[in-house]
Amino acid sequence: MRVVATVPTIVSYEEWLTMPEVQDAVEEVVNGEIRIMPPNKLPHPLVVMKLQGALVQKLDSKTVYVFASVFGLVIRKEPLTCRVPDIAVFRKETIVEQDGYIHSAPQLVIEVLSPSESRRDQQEKLRDYESIGTPEAWLVSPQGQTIEVFLLEAGRLRSARILVEGRLEPKEFPEASIDAASIWPD
Repeated sequence: MRVVATVPTIVSYEEWLTMPEVQDAVEEVVNGEIRIMPPNKLPHPLVVMKLQGALVQKLDSKTVYVFASVFGLVIRKEPLTCRVPDIAVFRKETIVEQDGYIHSAPQLVIEVLSPSESRRDQQEKLRDYESIGTPEAWLVSPQGQTIEVFLLEAGRLRSARILVEGRLEPKEFPEASIDAASIWPD
C-alpha cells in the first residue's frame, strides 16, 4: 500500500471571499490553511450560552455588541488568518467591517476550551488575538471549571490569574462582573 502525503491548500483572502459558505460546520483559516472543526459537544454550548447571557444582561446594547454566533474575525489578510471566537465583546465604535467580516480587535474575547484542544492550539489563538491588540482574553475550561484571564501587557497577552471561584471582572467592562460559579452547567 502506498501512502501519499497531502499538502494543505493555501488560500488567499481574495480566493476565500469567493468560496461558498460551509453549512453546519465551523471554519477557521490559519496562515492560509482552512480548518474545519467538528460541532462542539456538551457542556461547551451551555457555558457559552451562560457567559453570553450574563454579559448581555449587564452591558448596554446601544454601545456594545456581544457576539456568540459564528462570525469571522479577520486577524490578517496575508497570510490569511480568520478566527471564530466563542464570544467576542466589541464597543460598537471600534468595529471595522469589510466584506462582511470584522477586521478589528474585540475588547474581550472568550474561548471555551474543548477536550481535544491542545495547549499549542490555545497559544496560537492567543498570539493571533494579541497581534490585533485585543486587551483581554479568557480561556474557559468546562472540564477543570477554571477561567484563565489574560491581559495585554507590552504587546503580549499574559496570564493575569486563574479563577476557580470568585468574580470575573472584564477590564474594559467592569459593570459586567460575573460570578465564576454561575457559568457552569447545573
